Amino acid sequence: MATMQDVADLAGVTKQTVSNVLSGRVAVRPATEARVRDAIAELGYVPNLVARSLATGSTRTVGLFVPTVSTAFYAELVEEAEDVLGEHGYRLLLCTTRRDGERARRHLAGLTSRSVDALLIAGDEGLTDHLPLLSRTRFPVVLCAWEGARAPARFPVVTIDYEHGGYLAGRHLRELGHENVAVLAGPAHMMRVSGFRRAFAEDGLEIPDSAVRLVPEPSLKGGTAAAAEAMAARPAATALFATHDVLAVGALQAAQDKGCSIPADLSIVAHDDTQEGPLTRPALTSVALPTREMTREAVGLLLGAVSGAPSDAPRRRLLLPRLIVRDSTAPPA
Repeated sequence: MATMQDVADLAGVTKQTVSNVLSGRVAVRPATEARVRDAIAELGYVPNLVARSLATGSTRTVGLFVPTVSTAFYAELVEEAEDVLGEHGYRLLLCTTRRDGERARRHLAGLTSRSVDALLIAGDEGLTDHLPLLSRTRFPVVLCAWEGARAPARFPVVTIDYEHGGYLAGRHLRELGHENVAVLAGPAHMMRVSGFRRAFAEDGLEIPDSAVRLVPEPSLKGGTAAAAEAMAARPAATALFATHDVLAVGALQAAQDKGCSIPADLSIVAHDDTQEGPLTRPALTSVALPTREMTREAVGLLLGAVSGAPSDAPRRRLLLPRLIVRDSTAPPA
């Protein structure tokens, strides 16, 4: 196997210069860097990451916690985090909690003794009670996509204004003239429901608890069943708000099974604007989230903390969603 010295000899530089090119921490003249990289490619040199971490005290690895990778939102978040880390020479160590508190606790306990340079935690489902396990960690921790629970003050957080997202959906339906509505909500989406209610309250309208149906596991099947129940319980409803696109797709299915025309008989507005929304017929009006922007900011904040660079970034950063109006909403008949 080729060694760093072999690369240095072929490129006509020192071992330290090769190390500087690989780490990216010290500037190297472009022509010199090009010779080093050509030598690496010609020799097929692969750095010994274990030896490098022992020598530098850095693993160039960042841990990422997500509840799942089965939804488009978290899949997009993981892809963006991996891209940004790769741009800075870091690798990603992915852990999924599967929305299981005990599984989350085991992962967190394991990471406190594992060699990572930093940890990004996305989503608070099943995690809040176990964050004290990180109280003695020596690496930076940043939270993102934090929604259902108050973020602990000791950790920086970059997240989305989910309450405003619900408000945008509610104002859209109010501006169309809807008064009698139903809501399908995931258990962690109460901030979205709160914003939706606020939009109606501005016009003196109350959304009763009976109009809100909790769907324990956001899924197409769950959304279809919950929407069928909501339409049976509230036959006068002219609109439905789903706090996740997959629930809205299920609602479309339930409405079509019942012979309802969308949006003539029932308007549907969704939240998250994942891949499903634009592909449905009719295409879903939905609240779009700045997922990639949020992830890029959170990773940047994390890497800045790893490098020790001073930062004037706020400890809590809220990014605003936006409403995309498509074909699934219209004024009530």
